[in-house]
Amino acid sequence: MGFYVLRAPPFSSSTTIILKPTSSASLLFKFGYALYSSPFSKFSSSSSSRTYFRASSARYVASTATAIPLSGSLPRRTRSFRGGFIAATAAPGSVYKSEELKPSISPEQPWVQRKNGTESSACLVEIGSQLRLIGRSLPASEVPLRGRIYHETYGCQMNINDMEVVLSIMKNAGYSETVDIPETAEIIFINTCAIRDNAEQKVWQRLNYFWFLKRQWKSNVAIGRSKSQHPPKVVVLGCMAERLKDKILDADKMVDVVCGPDAYRDLPRLLDEVDYGQKGINTLLSLEETYADISPVRISKNSVTAFVSVMRGCNNMCSFCIVPFTRGRERSRPVESIVCEVRELYREGVKEVTLLGQNVNSYNDTAENADVEPGTNWKLSDGFSTIAKVKKMGLRFSDLLDRLSTEFPEMRFRYTSPHPKDFPDEFLYLMRDRHNICKSIHLPAQSGNSTVLERMRRGYTREAYLDLVHKIRSIIPDVGITSDFICGFCGETEEEHADTLSLISEVGYDMAYLFAYSMREKTHAHRNYVDDVPEEVKQRRLTELIETFRNSTGRCYDSQIGSVQLVLVEGPNKRAPETEMIGKSDRGHRVSFINVAVPHRDGDYDGQRKAVVGDFVEVRISKSTRASLFGEALAITKLSSFYNSMDESIACVS
Repeated sequence: MGFYVLRAPPFSSSTTIILKPTSSASLLFKFGYALYSSPFSKFSSSSSSRTYFRASSARYVASTATAIPLSGSLPRRTRSFRGGFIAATAAPGSVYKSEELKPSISPEQPWVQRKNGTESSACLVEIGSQLRLIGRSLPASEVPLRGRIYHETYGCQMNINDMEVVLSIMKNAGYSETVDIPETAEIIFINTCAIRDNAEQKVWQRLNYFWFLKRQWKSNVAIGRSKSQHPPKVVVLGCMAERLKDKILDADKMVDVVCGPDAYRDLPRLLDEVDYGQKGINTLLSLEETYADISPVRISKNSVTAFVSVMRGCNNMCSFCIVPFTRGRERSRPVESIVCEVRELYREGVKEVTLLGQNVNSYNDTAENADVEPGTNWKLSDGFSTIAKVKKMGLRFSDLLDRLSTEFPEMRFRYTSPHPKDFPDEFLYLMRDRHNICKSIHLPAQSGNSTVLERMRRGYTREAYLDLVHKIRSIIPDVGITSDFICGFCGETEEEHADTLSLISEVGYDMAYLFAYSMREKTHAHRNYVDDVPEEVKQRRLTELIETFRNSTGRCYDSQIGSVQLVLVEGPNKRAPETEMIGKSDRGHRVSFINVAVPHRDGDYDGQRKAVVGDFVEVRISKSTRASLFGEALAITKLSSFYNSMDESIACVS
């Protein structure tokens, strides 16, 4: 017995499928999962190990041009299946197989088939003893969408960039529409962070709500709360997916797909698996994946700033950190692919790019065309060591910044997050000499005590860290320094905590991320240490860190009073949207100013005008707080013009 096998679109209890089979042919139904209940009976072909399901009722035996309604007959637990195969008998001894069909969302839409990348509507017709698909081409505007996407992102800037990569992959697979609220989505993405327990708890709260949307979908549609075409598929992405994949999938059918940071290309296939009653999972880590060939779909389309991922993963294996286990080992994008992405952003009007990586300044492009002098060694900051050995040296982060800052002189460049070990002198001199590399350095310390730093496996002492701070400020005098600190790490004493407080006071950071320690499974600390600092002690120490930082950071902002800063305008100040604009200075400080008409230094505009988003504005700072600056707008200018005029002024004074 032969079967003509046709890939069915998704259908539910209200779908009607119209077939025109060979006269008096019987229809057989085959699904990707077991379906033993009425109205189908199990049927096995003698010539195949596959199992089919024959309609057990006469109403399911088709004659010419029979319409087969699937409403009201399927049991509750199988009434909303999402596809499968429909097979019809054809000429004895022959098998005819159709092209694979793209699923159709609406029951009223025609069958849709995909061939060589083109879409066409089609219908089944009888030609002799065979069933064939006959159709016409559809314009792109009429191609059915595969589902609307809602997305949420938690954690670092890398996760934001990852979501832009995911949206690009989904767009290429036909999922091009995004929505702002989950109630109207067929697919819900939640991109997660596993660095600390607090971030994971927020994700579990959201998953509970999405589970409610899935479970109560019909009643939510009935009362108008939900407008999705079918129960949403919930997809967990990112670091938490990698760390807790089994727990997430077992969580009472909350989640349909779990996808790790290196498996985003597999998302369309994983979603198709859900259509056949299975859960999709891919959390394999990669040694090569950088998504270098994917052009991210920017989430903030009108923003004048953007993120560009240049490397992924981390080799440092700090004892408190889960990143090497959720993001994998370090691998870098080729320089050329980064330059191409930045060039497209520049053409779109982006004025500032932040280069991203878990350990961004250990960037190492070892592509075949990397032009590195023979015998060149990997240089670390003085007094720093690492357990991560570089086997092959390629183009380093300073080489990448050199290329970008030279090719795009009117674009600012920032980077995060670096490790203190990778600040060789030539890198610091490059930052000093290039006006469009922002004078802002994130320098995570984590602790101010050498013994704790050793337990953390950071590769430096308090003294080495302070020496690096002094070197940075001697080479780049007006640099802004930010940092990360963890209090309450395993075994931390009151004396060791006091050393961290004194380091914060001594350095004087512009900004800092301060956290109480949260033990993570799989880490070196989890295997070798005891989380023995009580929670109430951690919270008290965290409060002391915050107060110490607030008392010391004021001088960083006060030092800017009277200076003229170049501010990239990012939008209206939310506190006074009608009269004030806000943006960031080169050093990374938030600066607001009253938006009045000012001259344009470069003569591109005849007369005066108010600043708009994307302008570089000279602002004289008149007031500061512990977290922002306020000043008077002087003129609109260009990035290179501002610094050229400063150099000329210095030369005249000299």
